[in-house]
Amino acid sequence: MAPGGLVLSLFSASALLGTGSALGQDYPNKPIHIITAPPGASGDFAARLIAQGLTASLGRQVIVENRTGFISIESVAKAPPDGYTLLLLGNTIWVMPLLRGNASWDPIRDFSPITLAATTPGILVVHASLPVKSVKELIALAKARPGELNYGSTATGATNHLAGELFKSMAKVNIVHVPYNGGGPALNGLITGEVQLMFPAAGSVTPLVRSGRLKALAVASAQPSALVPGLPTVASAGLPGFEMMTMTTIFAPAKTPVAIINRLNQEIVRVVNKPDVKARFFDSGSEVVGSSPEQLGAAMQADMSRLTEVAKTAGIHAK
Repeated sequence: MAPGGLVLSLFSASALLGTGSALGQDYPNKPIHIITAPPGASGDFAARLIAQGLTASLGRQVIVENRTGFISIESVAKAPPDGYTLLLLGNTIWVMPLLRGNASWDPIRDFSPITLAATTPGILVVHASLPVKSVKELIALAKARPGELNYGSTATGATNHLAGELFKSMAKVNIVHVPYNGGGPALNGLITGEVQLMFPAAGSVTPLVRSGRLKALAVASAQPSALVPGLPTVASAGLPGFEMMTMTTIFAPAKTPVAIINRLNQEIVRVVNKPDVKARFFDSGSEVVGSSPEQLGAAMQADMSRLTEVAKTAGIHAK
């Protein structure tokens, strides 16, 4: 069986343990809690948008709870599988177990996928003075100057770090990783020339590109993005198969009844596809997806497979 089929069968088997038409008939009959990242993070923004829409459509209050680090993930993994405690986060749910040996949760064993709500592509940007105008020219320059070009990231193990390592591996170039403590310092390092390239999120870097302080070469999504019209993908510009983005995902604890998972999926997909909600996601630098639970499971498995190899090749271990 293919890896994607295996993970879907695991999700299905887990969910079927709670199957029964009667289980979801009176759901919800009390407030629902969405656990997410601290205030100000993209997850918090998405959770509050979705919670507002769900409160209106379900007729029950949906409360956003902000928790830091592993606490948010661990608390949902241990919560009752009744549909009243949900987790909204990015790729951290499955990336951290790949990078750390001490993660207390397993993304497949401990969670039931609900939906991939939205995606945020990274953009390959370079310092304004770097003498390149395309991905191919950047690769050629890096090969001509091995070990001389630096790439920045917001932290070791962050999505933009993994994107840099994937680029390094696929392009077969020697570029040096420089980790920063957060997005602001990393972008400042790129603007000032401490590093020459980076894969920041689209929303965080677009104004800097428009002002000419940085140059955008390509988008890291598999397909061109409406967030950066006219910008080619890294894959089409010289590295076929290259893809790296942040996913805004929603999960419930494992063994949550299928009827409840399906109800939540339908309601959340309806909320994120409302024109005003979709526009607010877009303005923040994300594109709405609204997938099925099975599609989220497949996307997670594909990302895990890709990142496992990247982390192994690069010897990445997040602190």
